[in-house]
Amino acid sequence: MVDLTRRDLLKAGLASAGAVAGAGDFLLHAAAKPGAEARPLATASPQEAVPDGSLAPRERLLLDFGWRFHLGNANDPAKDFNYGLEKKGWTFAKSGDFLPVTGLKFDDSAWKQVDLPHDWAVELPFVSTPPLPDHGAKPLGRAFPETSIGWYRRVFEIPVSDEGKRIAIEFDGVFRHAMVIFNGHYLGEDFSGYAPFRYDVTDFANYGDKNVLTVRVDARLAEGWFYEGAGIYRHVWLTKTEPLHVAHWGTFVRSEVKGDSATVSISTEVENQSAEARTCKVTSHFVDGSGKVVATAEAQPREVPAWGKATFEAEAAVEHPSLWSIEEPNLYRALTTVESGGTATDHENTTFGIRTIRFDADQGFFLNGQPVKIKGTCNHQDHAGVGSALPDRLQSFRVERLKEMGSNAYRTSHNPPTPELLDACDRLGMLVMDETRMMSSNPEGLSQLERLVRRDRNHPCVVIWSIGNEEPEQGTPRGARIAQSMKRLVQRLDPTRPITEAMDGSWGEGLSHVVDVQGFNYAGGEKFKLADHIDEFHRRFPQQPTIGTETASTVCTRGIYQNDKVQGYVSAYDLNYPPWAFTAEQWWTVYDARPFVAGGFAWTGFDYRGEPTPYSWPCISSHFGILDTCGFAKDNFFYYQAWWGAKPVLHLFPRWNWKGKEGQEIDVWCHTNLDSVELFLNGKSLGAKQVKRVSHLEWKVKYTPGVLEARGTKDGKVVLTDKRETTGAPAKLLLLPDRQGIAADGEDVSIVTVQVADAHGRIVPVASDAVSFRVTGPGRLIGVGNGDPSCHEPDKPASPDHARRSAFNGLCMAIVQALKQPGEVRVEASAQGLKGASVVIQTQPVTPRPAVA
Repeated sequence: MVDLTRRDLLKAGLASAGAVAGAGDFLLHAAAKPGAEARPLATASPQEAVPDGSLAPRERLLLDFGWRFHLGNANDPAKDFNYGLEKKGWTFAKSGDFLPVTGLKFDDSAWKQVDLPHDWAVELPFVSTPPLPDHGAKPLGRAFPETSIGWYRRVFEIPVSDEGKRIAIEFDGVFRHAMVIFNGHYLGEDFSGYAPFRYDVTDFANYGDKNVLTVRVDARLAEGWFYEGAGIYRHVWLTKTEPLHVAHWGTFVRSEVKGDSATVSISTEVENQSAEARTCKVTSHFVDGSGKVVATAEAQPREVPAWGKATFEAEAAVEHPSLWSIEEPNLYRALTTVESGGTATDHENTTFGIRTIRFDADQGFFLNGQPVKIKGTCNHQDHAGVGSALPDRLQSFRVERLKEMGSNAYRTSHNPPTPELLDACDRLGMLVMDETRMMSSNPEGLSQLERLVRRDRNHPCVVIWSIGNEEPEQGTPRGARIAQSMKRLVQRLDPTRPITEAMDGSWGEGLSHVVDVQGFNYAGGEKFKLADHIDEFHRRFPQQPTIGTETASTVCTRGIYQNDKVQGYVSAYDLNYPPWAFTAEQWWTVYDARPFVAGGFAWTGFDYRGEPTPYSWPCISSHFGILDTCGFAKDNFFYYQAWWGAKPVLHLFPRWNWKGKEGQEIDVWCHTNLDSVELFLNGKSLGAKQVKRVSHLEWKVKYTPGVLEARGTKDGKVVLTDKRETTGAPAKLLLLPDRQGIAADGEDVSIVTVQVADAHGRIVPVASDAVSFRVTGPGRLIGVGNGDPSCHEPDKPASPDHARRSAFNGLCMAIVQALKQPGEVRVEASAQGLKGASVVIQTQPVTPRPAVA
């Protein structure tokens, strides 16, 4: 690999190209358009893509099902399964008899049965004790020893035929401080709540017998200032390989596009965990989305030393490549075979994409040679109903909602994301700023950064690395030295992408001289004029590309049109923001007008638990989202859709239910990208207004019950209308699943929206009826929500077939997960005094991805 200096990158306009590495040996599920049914990505059969006999015995098995869970206690060893108890014979130094709780003879039948992903924090009650509301108001921390420790156990068999293979257990993410014990042997601890980690358990396994994996999770300490969950909230995997195999995250695919051809280069790190040197060859077949082999790259054979590694380099030309883009996210696969002595010892499947990227100091960001304004959102990782333990389908659902808004970019604030989020961004066409959690060049910080880059460097959606967020040392010489060490590591692992840091001040100082792209967080808020500060930096540093790493922080509550400190609600008009921040219209007006800025990331796409600005308790969630915690759109969603998207938009608000305000003036707004809008009340015109770019329209209208209507024109013709009607009282429920067909794999979900409607089927925008859910058939309820930032009702159902949740301004939702049997899942919803509703979700037979029994 070539180490490029910052000067080299800037001289080249930060030109780079990249690829995507998918996770493992199971089929991806593609959804080409937001809201489309998930479907298997077209694949080639192994016989089409790889010579006969070359499939090797690599297994990657999902280890999510059939766990047992129990809370421990941080202060009382007797309630923490004797962990830390001072007694004769127990010590960390003795291997094989760590604690009875880690052994096969321990009786865990009274422990709770859980499947992963699992977040025990979301199951806890809400607590108002400061500073807990900032972290989602859950009782975690030193003051809550009885709910801050969790123990997990999983018993499974490893067949005797696996003896001689290398066995590893991989964790995609645990919050937080995970101590892992296998068959009573202490393996180690990982302190990060976000970075993936793994342990080789070959030496500790019971072959042909039962094995027990135990994980103690300590969630007392926070890494962020927001809700982070608690537990094994991402996937766990069991991998098995021959001693000669592709190393973990050992494949790196790059591409260089010239004209109608692309040169695809692949580096494969091969590991030999045996006592004898082995000579091997590595061959990679590149397969397109239709299953056709489009090129083959074969590396020069070489020897891999005993207990050592060697990197094999190869490249091949792909003629007329289908480029990965936001509009057409085309993906390829590299099927890599390691062969020694005429026998295939390993086979790895890596998904990748072909595309070019460039950040330019004067013209912004380019994808495949075309200018693209980055229209992004920052996001934390929790969702209504499930906390941080999102099923994979929810990752796609969230990306689809953002794409529907017109967004094209996602910042993983402020931590390494789950791999399934990046898979969704690859499939759906969403650019990503991939961010590490710890900004440090200490061993832990560099380890977390290396794990992030090695794991994610092949995703075409990832276009830039972020090494930190609003760090205390961002403007100091020491901060610059730390950043330089981190950059040096990133460039060694991936010289194809630039780095940035999300800086909330000190622009032009400290690590500004290290990063490739200058990141702006808010550029000062009320302290500075936004445009002036960005323009001043560009004047002083005309050769440095820039991007808005974080901006907006507009606060609003869905369906609320007056600030209410007691209830903890903020008006949904685009008017409210904290001192450091801006309205949606303010920030986008500035960024839209400046082509030299690559674009920006609004804080945030979705509401999230914790950080309830501007109010605290009873708020337990933020108000920053453009969508609420369920994914229901706030009114600002349509501002962004109008000015970020390509389709005509006309959105009229507020609601037109204002009982008791007859004759009083109501502020009426309209978000639209049409030429003009004429407003009508009960058929009478209130005047037409011309639309100014990246702005909105306003009227003051005296409230009279009836129909408020907006008619939008384009080129002199009415092309869209939108109405707000005074509804009747709640009369019935309506159910709208996002998908009525899901996979019967024990993982897939359908998100079921409940609308509280009047007798005419119109959503009652002030309804708060309590809705009861009932599920029958091969499915289960795993979470409920309503988007209310002050709601203290439980997210997790008391049972898998019954739940209850009140509507918030006419809406609530339930998440229904398929079991492993195909059939009809019937979801019923009822509310006192209202006509109930039911819907059938079909769980369809599939071959589930390989899993540990």
